[in-house]
Amino acid sequence: MNQEALNVLEYNNVKDMLGNEASTKVGRELIDSLMPYDNVSDAYRALSETDEAARIIISATPPFGGAMDIRPSLRKANIGMILDLDELAAVMSTFYALRELKKFFKELEIEAPILKSWAHNIEILGELERDLNNAIDEHGALRDDATVELSRLRREIKVSQRRIKESLSHVLHSAENQKYFQESIVTMRENRYVIPVKAEYRSKIPGIVHDQSSTGATVFIEPMAVVELNNDIKTLELKEEQEIARIMQRLTASIVKSSDAISSNMDILSKIDFTVAKAKLAYEMHASRPIVNDDGLTMLKNARHPLIPVEKVVPINITLGKDYRMMLITGPNTGGKTVSMKTLGLVSLMAASGLFIPADSDSSVAIYKELYVDIGDEQSIEQSLSTFSAHMKRIVSILSSVTSGDLVLLDEIGAGTDPEEGAALAMAILERLHNMRVSTVVTTHYSELKTFAYERDGIENACVEFDVETLRPTYRLLTGIPGASNAFAISSRLGLGDDMIERARELIAADHAKFETIVNGLEREKSSYEKMNDELLLKKREIDELEQKLQKAREELSRRKHEIIENAKRDGAEIVRRARRESEGIIRELKEQFNDKGIKKRQEAIRDSRARLSDLAGGVRPRLGGDGEEHGELIDLEKLGTGDTVYVISLGQKGKVEAIEGKSIVVDFGAMRTSVKADNCRFVAKKSKSADSMQGKATGTLLNKMKNVRREADIRGMMVDEGESVVAKFIDDAILAGLKEVLVIHGKGTGALRRGIHDYLRRDKNVRDFRFADIDEGGTGATLVTLKK
Repeated sequence: MNQEALNVLEYNNVKDMLGNEASTKVGRELIDSLMPYDNVSDAYRALSETDEAARIIISATPPFGGAMDIRPSLRKANIGMILDLDELAAVMSTFYALRELKKFFKELEIEAPILKSWAHNIEILGELERDLNNAIDEHGALRDDATVELSRLRREIKVSQRRIKESLSHVLHSAENQKYFQESIVTMRENRYVIPVKAEYRSKIPGIVHDQSSTGATVFIEPMAVVELNNDIKTLELKEEQEIARIMQRLTASIVKSSDAISSNMDILSKIDFTVAKAKLAYEMHASRPIVNDDGLTMLKNARHPLIPVEKVVPINITLGKDYRMMLITGPNTGGKTVSMKTLGLVSLMAASGLFIPADSDSSVAIYKELYVDIGDEQSIEQSLSTFSAHMKRIVSILSSVTSGDLVLLDEIGAGTDPEEGAALAMAILERLHNMRVSTVVTTHYSELKTFAYERDGIENACVEFDVETLRPTYRLLTGIPGASNAFAISSRLGLGDDMIERARELIAADHAKFETIVNGLEREKSSYEKMNDELLLKKREIDELEQKLQKAREELSRRKHEIIENAKRDGAEIVRRARRESEGIIRELKEQFNDKGIKKRQEAIRDSRARLSDLAGGVRPRLGGDGEEHGELIDLEKLGTGDTVYVISLGQKGKVEAIEGKSIVVDFGAMRTSVKADNCRFVAKKSKSADSMQGKATGTLLNKMKNVRREADIRGMMVDEGESVVAKFIDDAILAGLKEVLVIHGKGTGALRRGIHDYLRRDKNVRDFRFADIDEGGTGATLVTLKK
């Protein structure tokens, strides 16, 4: 891609925005080298990488904390130089960042095969990382226990320092010496321990003078009693420096051995950071993934210029390469012609670079082999070039290089010279580009070019809308009609006399005046139709929303009706069970009271009573199974499709067909999925459009129960055994509903209920652990229970 086009379209400004989203220096360097691809396969691959990262950052951002650019340190080590402590600490920090990055993608549940494969290839240098961690602490300082020798030396240094301080403290606090000192403190001069002595008493304290104060009133003396101890410390410190150098040399040598793996890891780090930065920029721009192609088709819907703030930019629609490959944009100055053209060019470059574009997600962008532009005033005094000459020189250069499959953007073609000659030259140039099948967008004021576009297939007129009433451009791009100059209307609104405007109309060519009148009429009609179309679309959306609300209301009503019926059946069944228990008790009493006479009659009466009770219970018992005949017809596997609704006889539930596997069907009930035989199902309904929006909604009493499980159970006022029974059932329901934590409210009171429940929770195999709730959830009056998966 030629650099001039990138500069004119401000491609580097987009790269600067992208660089601000990078987290590491190596990622920013990769961004600096970014260039648009000239083929679809590379652009598609780069967009797929961005797409994966965009899906990831919605829920979590990959960690880059601690990652540094250690490549200079690596080069330094490879030529035999020893890394200093700061450089070794940077390597250790980067190793930690790489480990965390690999762990992040390993635990990531989102489907991201490209980025996960990159992270998988990060080589964790465990032994080297342990060596660095054992030698350097989290603050970047060398640990005392980095080696046995270093530990011994530092221990001896501390012992010697303590002995010196004790000796000096004895001198300082001696009663007979108090008058000799300015202050009773121990300080250091030239890395040796000294005490401050008044200058007039320097002879009273035998020792070596290392310094004096600025006034000369105080001298700093190293007493003879500690000279040898100071010498010992100096010797130990030299040995310490030698041991530290040996440690750093050993660690540097280990890094050199793994330099290839470290370099590879840094490359992966830069790629992941670069790709995540692209996703972050897409989020900031409200951008979406374009559909790329090599057919020359660009169809931008509601495209915005990336460098204009969202709240100020006016979206435009541009199509190029479908019914026409050339577009002529006309309209007043400052009306948005050049911005529209730049939007097309810059968005095309972004898509070819693997970046999401600020346009609707169903927008298409052609990947052009090359992009040429002639935008702006190239007038040059030094080269004696006029505006026309500068433009023409650039166009000549473009014509000598352009080929089919390229994109050319020409601003104000033929301007800066005699209008008639300029228009003729412009038509000749456009004719050449049209015959070469070059995708071209041109801005112009020449009326002759509007007619030129009408007379040729593959060329389309367009204009930027202008509001004559307010004398302001709307910046909307209208395709299909040329723009009128609006010179007469603007002049009239600005106060030019009507007589002069009428005289101007008489002087202009009749054909041109008629043409302008027709164009104005077409522009008004198109604006009116677009307004009507927008109103119709708005009403259609409102109707669709009302239909959806109505459908949801119907389904909710049906669900509640079904739930009420099932609850009534369960209550009825409980009543019958209670009556049966009571009747059985009465029968037993009767058996005991009566003698053996009439046994046969009594047994028949008892059987009849039991039969009537069974019939009554059957009428109110909730059905979990059945033959399924009332739920539809037999399954025809050839006609059955995914998304269809079926009734599973053995479960007594309706579900959606997810897959067909031979003579078995995989049925989705929302909260669970199972495979059943086709002859165990009955067909209910074909897949409907509204079904997609309701997918995953639980059907039937069992699934409704799973969804309506509360997170807390209140057992205050219950006995311990009663509370245990309630908590046991509550935990079973919570596990079935997929809850991970639940709250049991037992109150404070005497503590008997709390202790009993805690004893039960310790025995329950479904409980991972438990603890008192937070203050805002009840404190010691409630227990937070963590369940096993």
